[in-house]
Amino acid sequence: MADDQQTPSEALLRLAAAYDITPDYWGFDGQHKIASAATLQGVLKALGVDASSPERIELALAHREDQPWRRTLPPVVVVREGRQAHVPVHVTHEDAVDVWLELDPEAGGGRREVTQADVPVPPRSVDGRLVGRATFTLPADLPLGWHEIHAEGPSANARSAVIVTPDRLELPDTLDAGRAWGFMAQLYSVRSRRSWGVGDLVDLADLGAMTARRGADFLLINPLHAAEPQVPLTPSPYLPTTRRFVNPLYLRVEEVPEAAYLSAADRTLVEWAGEQAIALDTDPGPIDRDAAWTAKRAALEVVFAFERSAARQAAFDAFVEEQGPGLDTFALWCALAEKHGPDLRTWPTELLDPGSDAVAAAGVELAERVTFHRWLQWVADEQLSDAHRAALDNGMTIGIMHDLAVGVHPQGADVWSLGEVLARGASVGAPPDMYNQQGQNWSQPPWQPDALARAAYRPYRDMLRTVLRHAGAIRIDHVLGLFRLWWVPEGAARPSEGAYVRYDHEALVGILALEAYRAGAIVIGEDLGVVEPWVRDYLSERGILGTSVLWFERDMNGDPLAPEDYRELVLATVTTHDLPPTAGYLAGEHVAIRERLGLLTEPVATVRAAAAAERDRMLAALRARDLLGDDPSEREIVEAMHRYVLATPSVLVGVSLADAVGERRAQNQPGTDQEYPNWKVPLADSAGQVVLVDDLFTNARLHSLAQVLNEGRWSITP
Repeated sequence: MADDQQTPSEALLRLAAAYDITPDYWGFDGQHKIASAATLQGVLKALGVDASSPERIELALAHREDQPWRRTLPPVVVVREGRQAHVPVHVTHEDAVDVWLELDPEAGGGRREVTQADVPVPPRSVDGRLVGRATFTLPADLPLGWHEIHAEGPSANARSAVIVTPDRLELPDTLDAGRAWGFMAQLYSVRSRRSWGVGDLVDLADLGAMTARRGADFLLINPLHAAEPQVPLTPSPYLPTTRRFVNPLYLRVEEVPEAAYLSAADRTLVEWAGEQAIALDTDPGPIDRDAAWTAKRAALEVVFAFERSAARQAAFDAFVEEQGPGLDTFALWCALAEKHGPDLRTWPTELLDPGSDAVAAAGVELAERVTFHRWLQWVADEQLSDAHRAALDNGMTIGIMHDLAVGVHPQGADVWSLGEVLARGASVGAPPDMYNQQGQNWSQPPWQPDALARAAYRPYRDMLRTVLRHAGAIRIDHVLGLFRLWWVPEGAARPSEGAYVRYDHEALVGILALEAYRAGAIVIGEDLGVVEPWVRDYLSERGILGTSVLWFERDMNGDPLAPEDYRELVLATVTTHDLPPTAGYLAGEHVAIRERLGLLTEPVATVRAAAAAERDRMLAALRARDLLGDDPSEREIVEAMHRYVLATPSVLVGVSLADAVGERRAQNQPGTDQEYPNWKVPLADSAGQVVLVDDLFTNARLHSLAQVLNEGRWSITP
């Protein structure tokens, strides 16, 4: 609990509540935690609210209360299909106002009248004007889509978005009679003999096609969001410069159609660029993204310079037009980042505003580079489409499952282009938990709730649409962030000195469901960690699947949760990318890593004993279900653990590709940066030998595990 000097005043607590800041929470240790006054003031400051003195707090409270009355219409209205919604309309008291709807062209278009409801509300004096409130009722039969409400009158001329979302996102018919299973892979780590040091989109197509032929219904991959346009690249796929666009690092140069028509001299340039990068494919050491991108970008420059056919140019132009200003702005940021560096703190001040004359002039000067970065997105989109189609054509019922990161780099493209929609002065993190007892600071700027609403959630929608373009499903990392996020204010000594900020989950989940419905995609929310009890029920009611990890699912006694007690609407897995692969976890690799890196907060003997006890409880649970014999091999234990998950009612089951080949090394060690090669570990087998895509499906261990999964496809517990 905060000390007396830092205890928030009643007025500060009221102001925090007015901005949906939660001043307290229950920690993982069962203790009631209360944010200090300094923390609440820091979070409010990041929201653009001055709470530095009692007088400022009272002024901010008054402003917040008057705020809705200053607008003719709310900035956005989000409503579920089949439900009415009341819309307040503010005009000068006793003025008439006409209100109607323009329907989304994708929903058939047209105009709908809106009727006024009999909801008397006393007028309010705001800024020297007496303002009245009329209430209008949206009809319950509006189609799904992005509509627009208009209000016109002597003191009104306004329009706002009305978004009608699905009440529930239904699962595809293919899951009615059984479950689906699929592999989970870190794409960059899965290379072939034709990769350029990093797994790419053609490897993804091959991996999707071959896993489909082994019975898999989906392939979950790491986020493909764009990184910096020049080296050094940020290794983590969960810290991109933007979540809307794709990292061209994943392009296969030779598969760009124009590459086939290069002159002999230009083809030689491409081959020279690729030689050293291709040699990295069999290197068991950390993946060198910088070497791969340096080579690949040089080759792509050559291919880009080749004149496209009229049909290809028309296709490129159509893509640019479809993606609109968002692509133009991102491509311009890339061109500027090449010149000034990808960190906004190194840019000239006059270039920090995307709408400035200086930026417009730079766009003219860098026009060719801007076109190059648009082109990279186009050819990446083509290869991503081919990969998803290859998976479906070879028998997958779902296809590629994309992963959406929590946020973006604090000095990257989205921060530059989205303006106030991303908050300044705070970063996203997590309060202390059993694995990170100091809390976590992920350095990512959070959505600013009010600004996002004023933008009618369009930046969020546009991001979702791009990720869902070629997807059968999407996994939302830390889906709890659609409900609340842990904001760590700038200057906080520790990540634990933060507070939760609540979001309009009806809007965020609803829009997610709407865009997934339009794309025909399943949505999985990663709902691990500190979860409010009602959140999982809410997500389930909206048709958003949850996540269950075998190692984390425990009963009241601390033993592995019985399979029949698992939730049905989840993606169930044995492990996750933040743990070592199962073979490594069984061998205590998670303890060894933390000991080696000095991350343990308890004596190593204590931690090892706890890990051994955890393993023993797991083996006992497997034996109790007759899934394990005496003196089992490592492979038999891993397969038994997957059989345990297959005995659950969970509709989706995921298996790590690393588990399928016996890999022991973790992809990521939370709480580290340079101490461990996070997100750089190439796929290898139990002996540390690199496993290439070309050799995956002659791998006996993978073949055996795939048989287990196919046999368990229909064994759902009633």
